[in-house]
Amino acid sequence: MMKLWGGRFTKSTDSFTDHFHSSISFDSRMYAEDITGSIAHATMLGKQGIIPQADADLIVKTLGEILLDIQEGNVSFDEKAEDIHMNLETILISRIGDVGKRLHTGRSRNDQVALDARMYTKKEIIAVQELLKNLMETLNDLAEKNTETIMPGYTHLQRAQPVTLAHHILAYVEMFKRDYARMTDTYKRTDVLPLGSGALATTTYPLDRDFVAEQLGFAGITQNSMDGVSDRDFALEFMSAMSIMMMHLSRFCEEIILWSSHEFKFIELDDAYSTGSSIMPQKKNPDMAELIRGKTGRVYGHLMALLTTMKGLPLAYNKDMQEDKEGLFDAIDTVKMCVPVFTNMIATITVRENNMLEAAKGGFTNATDAADWLVKQGVAFRDAHEIIGKLVLYCIQNNTNLDDLSLEEYQAISPVFNESVYAAISVKQCVEARNVTGGPAKEATTKVIATNKAYFATL
Repeated sequence: MMKLWGGRFTKSTDSFTDHFHSSISFDSRMYAEDITGSIAHATMLGKQGIIPQADADLIVKTLGEILLDIQEGNVSFDEKAEDIHMNLETILISRIGDVGKRLHTGRSRNDQVALDARMYTKKEIIAVQELLKNLMETLNDLAEKNTETIMPGYTHLQRAQPVTLAHHILAYVEMFKRDYARMTDTYKRTDVLPLGSGALATTTYPLDRDFVAEQLGFAGITQNSMDGVSDRDFALEFMSAMSIMMMHLSRFCEEIILWSSHEFKFIELDDAYSTGSSIMPQKKNPDMAELIRGKTGRVYGHLMALLTTMKGLPLAYNKDMQEDKEGLFDAIDTVKMCVPVFTNMIATITVRENNMLEAAKGGFTNATDAADWLVKQGVAFRDAHEIIGKLVLYCIQNNTNLDDLSLEEYQAISPVFNESVYAAISVKQCVEARNVTGGPAKEATTKVIATNKAYFATL
């Protein structure tokens, strides 16, 4: 077939070059954005008198018919037409002849693809945010059911201080709230119309870019045509936001994997989100959590690939930038698979409250509270730290816990101790005494849960 750009060429491209050069295999998913953008462009061309109004009307009508035909599966795309833009223009011309050739007046594929990519990214940011909102609400609900479920909090994966499952889960809600906010920020910088930039230097036609922006729901228009066609920051920002969100999912998955192990036994995964072994009949594997953890690297890879692609490109458009779409599309697809699976997995877990409580009682998670009790008796903190350190060593040597020591054993190390120390170091008291904003006490976490509900209602 004759290329729409073939006027200055004397021979056809090599067949393998056509395949190498083509992007229709992946950018065809932007057909709706391309047609919608073309309809707005054609409408503007007619309004401005750049092409006859009758031609603009026919183009708009025919593009609408092509959109419907594609949605009904009645259109096949041709690799030799290179990309979704050329495919649609070729189909348009085949249906209405020379009138269809007027559509490309005042625009380039460079600003056309930038428009399509921004429209597609805007749509997908909203879709991912909806999934994130559902996840956050699910986690918040789970936290509300577990404000009194005591478990050990960890540093260095060593038992540190007692917290609640609600407090632990709410930490992830905070992470996902930041992810949501990052995507909202990204949307603002994506919501800028590049159409009208032309190849790099706009056009001599009297385009009404603001009209097109209004038709397509953009908040504004780009202010520099060279930047307009060569900017892919919006894609990088979205991929970065998705990468950080996947990192948060992966961290949580790591804990789900640990907690569901026989060594922890804090939770049990629902059968619907676990798999078995082909050889070991007793196994119940956390494969969904492991896959999400693994797919995080895949999303990271797409971000790094596009950063690398963009790092050496001179202004303005370069063909290298065709490499933005496959990675962006796959990152979006990966995230849109992972978030619902994780949400459903976490919503169906069984919490082993007794195992969590027993773990919190072990590992001297109340040692800091014992030191704080001494400070409240007038002992300097550094001295209190040393006293409790000696008590912990004594417990280790005698295979016991702080809760189980007699008062005589306490007083053998420091005469300051009295009976009130026992109430101060119970794990329940250790949690409830931390009634500071952001702390694990039931009152503090309940306030955060209510604040989160109010926040979700605004999204």
